[in-house]
Order: sequence, then C-alpha cells, then structure tokens
Amino acid sequence: MASIYDKNFTEKGYIMNYEKQSLSFLKNQVSQFKIELEEISPPVWRRILVPSDYNFWDLHVAIQDSMGWQDYHVHHFEIKGKGKIKMTQIGMPDFSGSGDLPEVFPGWEIMMYKYFSDLGVKAKYFYDYGDGWVHNITLEGYLYREKGIKYPACIAGERACPPEDCGGVHGYYNVLQTLADPKHNDHKSMKQWFGRNWNPELFNKDKVKFDNSHKRWVTAFLEP
Repeated sequence: MASIYDKNFTEKGYIMNYEKQSLSFLKNQVSQFKIELEEISPPVWRRILVPSDYNFWDLHVAIQDSMGWQDYHVHHFEIKGKGKIKMTQIGMPDFSGSGDLPEVFPGWEIMMYKYFSDLGVKAKYFYDYGDGWVHNITLEGYLYREKGIKYPACIAGERACPPEDCGGVHGYYNVLQTLADPKHNDHKSMKQWFGRNWNPELFNKDKVKFDNSHKRWVTAFLEP
C-alpha cells in the first residue's frame, strides 16, 4: 500500500515539509509527558510540559534537551494510532527511499496530538541505534498555559543522562563501575572523557535549556 509520504521522494531528492497547524483548541494548551529510560536502575527520568500544537520533531527536540542528549544520532517513535492494531514509526525516514528498511514517517510532518490523543497514551522513543537507548513516553495530562512561563519546560526529573556513545546500558554500567573505582586502570581517562563534573546522581531541572526546534530542523536538513 502506497504511503501518503511517497510524494516526498522526487528525482531531486527528498522534499522537506515542516508542518505546523494553528488550531484554536490547542493554542492555549500544553501537554505533560513523563520520559523514562528503560533498563536503568535507579531510573533516569524527566517530566516536561510542551505546547500541544507540537509536531513529533518538536517533541523529539524537547526530549533530547530535557534528557541531556546531544542529538547526534538517528531517532524514531513507536506509537499506536487510535483504533489501530499495528505500531507506527515516526521520526527520521530513509531518505534514499530504497524500501529496504521499515517505513518511518517524517516526524516534522505529523502533529503530536493525532497520536497522543488521550491521557495515558504511551510510546517508545528510540535514540542512537548503535547504543540502543529506549525511552518510555507517557502522556500524563493537559494543562492551560500560564503567564510568564516559557514552554517547553522541564518541571521534574532525577539523575543525569548517560554520556553519549558510552555503549548503551551495558556500557553505562561499566562507566559507573569505573568512575567509582579510583584504582581502575581506566578511571583517569574516563574521568577526562566525560568531564570531572559529571555525576550520575545529579540533575537540576532549572538548568535545562530548550533549543528552538524549528531552527534545529533547518540546521539539520536545509543548511548546506
């Protein structure tokens, strides 16, 4: 069955379309999400508020920034549409259009509310296919925007995000063991690699800075 996104594949390459919809019922609403890394104990998690008129690329950037990732790698969401049986993959498509990989729909063309349509809706967010980080995403609530608050906003969380390219869950636990043992042969080099101030137990929601998601999209895909 042909996809509605087949139109993006042309002889000149993949056509990029950043979708935003100004819908009145979303204008003054924000959505509350909880994000938690799988297989990490004690858990690494965040709670964020994002504008309800976000598309999936916008949500991706908010997740990256709140967790502390650097957005170096490919990502996608897996979520089931209302009344659907199969999971839909939304994120970064295979720009070659070869059809050799499972179809991933472009997140910047799909509005978040079309899938996160009810409280309690869950999704998986995959980041860095090499390290294999999997996040559980839960829509917890809808709120009205408050004056004086800039959205997105991080309102809670615990523990630092694992360092980029540390080797996934297994590598992360190896990092913790090495840093906890000053006599380990790799202790000094690993301390220098991740920074002397990195502490797996520390997280401060007030230090979270959110990037402009549209500008990041332009930088990632449109600038030469």
